[in-house]
Amino acid sequence: MAGTLPTEQSRRLAEIARRVADAVPEGIAVEIVLTGSVSRGVADDVSDIEMLLVTSEQLSLDHCFQLSSAAGLERLGTWGSQGTPSNRVSGDVDGVPLELIWWPRAFAEEQVDALFEGEPTGTGDALAHGIALRTCGLLDTWQARLGAYPEELALERVDNAALTWGGFAAAGLLTIVRPTERVALLERMLDDALRVLKIVYALNRVWPPTTKRLASRVESLAIKPERLAERIEQALTTCDLLLMTELQLDTALLAPDTPNIVRARAWLAEGARLLREN
Repeated sequence: MAGTLPTEQSRRLAEIARRVADAVPEGIAVEIVLTGSVSRGVADDVSDIEMLLVTSEQLSLDHCFQLSSAAGLERLGTWGSQGTPSNRVSGDVDGVPLELIWWPRAFAEEQVDALFEGEPTGTGDALAHGIALRTCGLLDTWQARLGAYPEELALERVDNAALTWGGFAAAGLLTIVRPTERVALLERMLDDALRVLKIVYALNRVWPPTTKRLASRVESLAIKPERLAERIEQALTTCDLLLMTELQLDTALLAPDTPNIVRARAWLAEGARLLREN
């Protein structure tokens, strides 16, 4: 968070990241960005190092493995979809796990553009808090763009997040609070919690992060229901659908009058009433 001094572990991991970045040939990677908890200065003893490496042209996964190995990574692996422009290489340096994302420059530009078209990824948050370990000016340009969160995009994200809060009889909520429906209940509540967060981040013009360190992420947000993180954790821990439904309603009451939000307010109020009575 802004104004927070980096932890000692953040400084240590940042030095490892810089060593790795310096070992990648400049003619291959034109932009290297440190992301994740290390870039935000909140890394702890179990944190890993996350880096985005933007290359001048598309590389094969095998080439990325070779470059990663030459940069000092050991016990290499990969994850996610294969055969895409995005190559992922995992490994470790000095016992610290690293995740390297390799993007060709054209693809990187497309990913930033996609954020403004509503693509629901964590790329915006990662880049907004990223630190350039090597730069040709791309990160500065991206961060300048990300600093202007369009109002129309915020409204679209708010309305889309509220889509499932209605459309069937509110009494349908009673079917998942039966003792035999714990999986369905948890599935519904987790989805609702994520939708609450999507709305809150959009209302505050914040690019959505991961759910890690949720309490600290939402602490400084100006527009949010009271005790947001605490209520989410309590509702999910106790499987309390009423508590989650009341949180959804409080969130919807903070949002502008989009079509799905207007419908959701009435539906959530009715759902909360039925849950209290049953």
